[in-house]
Amino acid sequence: MTDLRVGVVDVYVIRPYRDEWLVLALQRATTTRCPGSWETVHGRMEPAERPEEAALREVREETGLSVDRLYSITCQPFYLHTVGVVQMAVVFAAFVREPGTVSLGDEHQAHEWLSVEAAALRFTWPREREALQHIRILLGTGDAGPVEDVLRVV
Repeated sequence: MTDLRVGVVDVYVIRPYRDEWLVLALQRATTTRCPGSWETVHGRMEPAERPEEAALREVREETGLSVDRLYSITCQPFYLHTVGVVQMAVVFAAFVREPGTVSLGDEHQAHEWLSVEAAALRFTWPREREALQHIRILLGTGDAGPVEDVLRVV
């Protein structure tokens, strides 16, 4: 039997810049899984850690950035065939302030701040492009509008 587990977070780091958003894309290091692929901040939740706590921790560990605002966006499943588990990723949008200076950890070898459209093209996984669409729909005005009280975590 295949298990369903909620155990990872995907965090789309957004830097409002002038009249547009810049989205952080990270390139995996050659010594990690999926070497050379481009992704958003992604990581496992620690035991007894809430998804929003994991999101804030992963942003800090993978980029060195502090989150100004954090929004819960959606959940996305994917299959890990090596362990026979359907993993559920809890998806967040994290807004950071200027200057957005990134300090990469060992998992990544490069980063770029890209427009939403360019980030969608750069990301390896289709589910990341889909999540960016959700973020634009829900937060396109800069906040969550009438659902701010439901989606804003920090």
